[in-house]
Amino acid sequence: MAKDFYKLLRPQKPDHYNFSIEPWTVIHDWNLGFFDGNAVKYICRSGRKTGKGNKRSDDLRKALENLFEEYQKQLSLEKEISDGE
Repeated sequence: MAKDFYKLLRPQKPDHYNFSIEPWTVIHDWNLGFFDGNAVKYICRSGRKTGKGNKRSDDLRKALENLFEEYQKQLSLEKEISDGE
């Protein structure tokens, strides 16, 4: 059902989003959060976009930005836990 809904919204995916294993499946199956999931998405599509100005380094930078946000969030959670002990 979800795949049919996706096809209704976007009948033709851009080439940089055609994977044998969908990043959404990995994100869902691994129960990843927002930042981790975005990092997976950017890593998967890095180097696959075509056209002027589309650089692999841009997607890798975006993945790192999302991982850094997740890292900062995790540090904050761990601090809250240790402060509460």
